[in-house]
This record gives sequence, structure tokens and C-alpha cells, in this order.
Amino acid sequence: MTAAIFPQPQPAVPVITATLVPDEERVAFWGRHFGKVRQWVFLEPQVFSWLDLWSTDYQGGVWEFYTLSNGGAFLVPPEQAHYTLFNEHNGNDAELSTEATGIAVSLMAWSHHACRTGCTAIGEHFYRLRDYALAHPECSGIMRLID
Repeated sequence: MTAAIFPQPQPAVPVITATLVPDEERVAFWGRHFGKVRQWVFLEPQVFSWLDLWSTDYQGGVWEFYTLSNGGAFLVPPEQAHYTLFNEHNGNDAELSTEATGIAVSLMAWSHHACRTGCTAIGEHFYRLRDYALAHPECSGIMRLID
């Protein structure tokens, strides 16, 4: 008998979960999760700016903060039925849920911040969030936008 006929079981990949940061922990969110990132104070406005660039529907508002069970974190914009997004830099568009929109703009902000600062800590955050995005039901739309 060969392995081709009877494939070996693969180790289980742990499921990455997202947890909403409670209001009372929001003040410590940035320092706790991004304190090792050079110039982390610029991350939040960069996330807002990416959504402003990609969506004509975005009018500002209160964003939610999420942490991931793998050590990652991301922001989610104000709740809407969906966001219609267009990335003029790659010509791709997508209609995404609120959470998927937050994932996409956070990934873009983490990526650009890593390139701008050369900071490996934000690169690690990018890959933790990307791993979560790869298992997300709207993965295709997220990846089209950040490609």
C-alpha cells in the first residue's frame, strides 16, 4: 500500500478566532498590541485613510478593535450592510461585509507601514492578520483589494 492510495492524516490547523476589545480596554489597545512597532501612533489614521480612499460611502465614525487568537489585531469600521470598495492602484473592486472591510484596510495599512518603516514587528502583524483573512469567507474579495 502506498501513501498515494491512503494519504497520511494531516495535522489539524488551529482555527484563528477574533475577539472584540471591550470599551474599557480600548485605551491600552495600541500600546499593548503594537508597542514594539516603530511609529505605531500613525497606524490608526492610516487605516481610516485606506477606507476613505477605497469607499465613497465611508463617512467616518467609531471603529471597533479586534484581537486574534494568534496574536494579531485589526480594526473594523462602523457597521453597514456592506461596503463597496475600489482600489484604484490595482483596478480591483469588491463588496464586503463590515468585518472583511476592516481586515482589508488593516492589511493594507500594516503592509504599507512595514514597507515605510522597515519594522519587522508590523510585518508579523500583517502575517497574523493575513492568516485569519485566508480562512475568512470573504477571502477572495479581501485578497483582490490588497493584491
